[in-house]
Amino acid sequence: MITVNMHEAKSQLSKLVLAATNGEEVVLCSNGRPKARIVPISTRPALRDLTPDPALAPTLAIGYDPDEPLAKEEFPNGIL
Repeated sequence: MITVNMHEAKSQLSKLVLAATNGEEVVLCSNGRPKARIVPISTRPALRDLTPDPALAPTLAIGYDPDEPLAKEEFPNGIL
């Protein structure tokens, strides 16, 4: 693990980033206390599962026609 203070890190930033890229843990300190860590960016983004959840599928009432306009009393909270 490489521990370096902020002032020293300013002058050696390229070396510290290279060390982090090569798997070294780099910790930046201020007043002797750890404040930040330099870590490499993952080159391969995590894959997400985009399969639709069947439990979230909408269910429509029998006889519902989405093209039919709503009657005045069917609007929620008396919008009309």
